[in-house]
Order: sequence, then C-alpha cells, then structure tokens
Amino acid sequence: MRYFPTFFQLSEKACLVVGAGETALRKVRLLRKAGAEITVVTDALDPREIASELLTLERDTGLRIERRKFRTEDVEHRALVVSATEIPERDALVADTARKAGRPVNVVDRPDLSDFITPAIVDRDPITIAISSAGTAPVLARRLRSQIEAMLPARLGALAEFADSFRAAVKANIQDGRGRLRFWERFFDGPEAASVLSGYETAAREQMLTLVNAASARQTPKGRVAIVGAGPGDPDLLTFKAMRALQHADVVVYDKLVGPEILDYARRDAERIYVGKTRGHHTRSQDEINAILVREARLGKHVVRLKGGDPFIFGRGGEEQDVLARHGIDVEVVPGITAAAGCAAASGIPLTHREHAQAVTFVTGHAKDGEPDLDWTALAGLKQTLVIYMGVSTIGRTCERLIEHGLNPQTPAAVIENGTLPEQRTVTGSLADLAALVAANGIKGPGLFIVGDVVSAAGGAATVASQAVAGISTKTEPLRRVAV
Repeated sequence: MRYFPTFFQLSEKACLVVGAGETALRKVRLLRKAGAEITVVTDALDPREIASELLTLERDTGLRIERRKFRTEDVEHRALVVSATEIPERDALVADTARKAGRPVNVVDRPDLSDFITPAIVDRDPITIAISSAGTAPVLARRLRSQIEAMLPARLGALAEFADSFRAAVKANIQDGRGRLRFWERFFDGPEAASVLSGYETAAREQMLTLVNAASARQTPKGRVAIVGAGPGDPDLLTFKAMRALQHADVVVYDKLVGPEILDYARRDAERIYVGKTRGHHTRSQDEINAILVREARLGKHVVRLKGGDPFIFGRGGEEQDVLARHGIDVEVVPGITAAAGCAAASGIPLTHREHAQAVTFVTGHAKDGEPDLDWTALAGLKQTLVIYMGVSTIGRTCERLIEHGLNPQTPAAVIENGTLPEQRTVTGSLADLAALVAANGIKGPGLFIVGDVVSAAGGAATVASQAVAGISTKTEPLRRVAV
C-alpha cells in the first residue's frame, strides 16, 4: 500500500482550507459532513472569485472565511490542513509550512506534496467506504465508488445503527467472545437484518429480542472445518465460495502454494498457521496437520484448510476429511480450479480436442517412496492427454517409462512453471527432450507437465521466442491470461 488507510475523527476539530474556488468547496463539503470547524483563507477580494456556495455557507451557517493572504501561523492548532489554491507556488508554500509545523496536509491533485489524500467515498453513515487509487487514477476510483454505491442497500447505515442499539444486550447475554461473533454473523445473514433493510424496524426489534434471549444464543459455538481449494495461484481464480469461507474463518491453515494475495482475503484478525511442504522438507507432518485441524475445531473455531488447486486432486483433502469425520467434526469441501485446468488455459493448451485427445488423465510424478506405481501401458495409450503433477524432480524417469511402454518419443510435451502467475513460463518440446528442457531452462517448480498432441494445438496470439539451449530447440512463452 502506498497509503495507510485510516479515518480521522474531526468532529469539532479545527481544520484549515486555503483557497475558495470550486476545488476548495468540494473539500469544505466533506469536512462539514465530518463535523469539522473550518476556517477558509483566501486572498480573493472579488466575491466572484469565491465559490457561491461558500458565500452561502458563510451567510447561513457562519462558516469562517478570512479574506487575506495565507500566514505561517494559520496552520497552528489545526487537526489537518487542505490547500486548494490551484496555484503551484502557493500550494507548495502551504504544504511546506504545514509539514514543518507537524500538521497533516493535503494539496489537491498533488500527492507528491500531500501527507494524506482524500478518497472517493461511499457514505451510508455510520458505514463509510473509502476507495483510493493512491492519487494515480481518481476517475477510476470514482467509477468504482459508483459501482459499489449501486450494490449497497440504501438503509445500510440504519442496519448498523440498529445493531449498535443491541450491542450491550448481546454482550450481557452472551459472555463468550466467539459466541458473540457467531451471533452477529447469524444476525446479519438472517431475516432480522432483512427486515431492517426493508424499513420494518418495529418488526425487526421484536425478532431481535427473541433471537437475543434464545437459549441457543448462549450455547458454546460448534467448530467446523472447510477444506478449501485456492486454485492454481492467480487470486482472480479463487471462487466466491472460497472467498466467503476465508472471510468467516477464525483460523487459516495454509500450504506453500497459497500466495499472500489469496491470504489477504481472510479476516484480518484470523490466525494463520503455515504447514507448507516442499520436497524433502515438511514444516508439519500430515499427522500434525490433522491434529491442528481437530484441535482448533474443538475450540469452537471456524477453520479453513486452504490448499493450492483443488483439495481432492493430489491435495490429501480426502485424508483430512476422513480424520475430521472420525472426530465428529463438521466438514465442508469447497472445490478449487485444479492446476491442470488453470495452467493449461493460461498457456492456451486445450486438455481435450476433437482431433487430438478424447480423454485426460491426471497423475502424480511423486510418491511417498520415490517413483509412483502407475499403469504405464495405459498411460502410453493414444488419443489422450496426460497431465503430470509434482513431477519436476522425477520427469526424466517418467518420460523413460512412457517411451518404454510405447508412447512415441516425439509426442509434443510442455512444462508450465508458476502457472497462472505473472512469472509463468511455458516451455514446449517433445517427450524425449522434456527432461533436458527442464534442466536447460532451470525449471525448479512448481511445475505442471502436459503430454499429448494437444500441446501442438495451443492457440492464442502470445509471443513465442525460439531459443537453443545445449543443442535443444525450445519454445518459451510469457503468461497469457485466459478465462477459466
């Protein structure tokens, strides 16, 4: 973040606005809504140079407008300072003076001179949503504000006030903090909140009294676990259901392939437990991970077990589901876009094709004791696409096995490293050369292999650069964004 988002409490606080044109007027309007005591300083002596609305505010509300030049002492005892003269030298003087006096200053349309910037605002008092582009694209921020405005109920502020009127009663009746959290989640998702938003507050109060005093409200909340697929890496491929699970989680237990951009969707106060695994190094064993999930759920927490790709495709989600079920813990499985679908689409490689492949097989290139025990004869069959997960370290032996069992050494093949991410690389060649391509291009993983004629059917307009490494002809492609 270029700017740390915060909200100033300006009620009855002294604020200074330098300038009196339309730009200054917009800032005065915002400050007035926050209850600030505003002084406007302007050296414009001709009333026509002062925004007419400011003159009306001066006459009807007593807004203080001082018609004189800006002075150094004007910034003293101000909660914040705004300069809107639109004269570069004068704005720079105000900014420098305020900064030397330790007063936060905003210069309109000059983020380089500003300690803070004013965002586009969605106002559903007391709910306020601020949208900022860090000063780079204010028109875009305003467009986003319009879109959010259209999504939000008009009575959202009334709902917040309604909830606040019951906070003391809920706290007195429900002693456990997590229990109160669950209560409010139930309220905002339930018919009581819907009644408030529809304008039926009297009926909503009757419903709320029943809800607060119900015996179930005082019961210790029951923990549960959601085993959630985070997709192949691109946060835009996270499902809505996965996002909702993250936003309701008390604890997030996550793997190595889950990036920080995805973790950012979790509640800010959620505990995060890293249990990532790499080849030859496990932060936690699977038994330890299972124990963490059981322990946290038994404490009444909502737990998200967050896995890259889909949790039921080489993610050991089935094992974790079984353990939790044996302990009587409620489990929900939230599927994710698996790496095969995501990486293939991002590289423009169709997994099936009428002319090239009528079947797709997913296999793992890694097993507990090394080489996986696979039906190599079946995998070497024609008219199918073979997708190999977790196979970077064993790809040489895998290719040998496939060729030994009849697959043409010249079968097109590709390895996709960091699929769907900005640093994605796609290297294509033949099955016989695949291991050498991995070594020559320094591919360390995470990588996904696709073997089959579909590789030659890759479409799109991506730039393809040919290169020769160690005498091997290769093709590497930058990332292409393709909807999945």
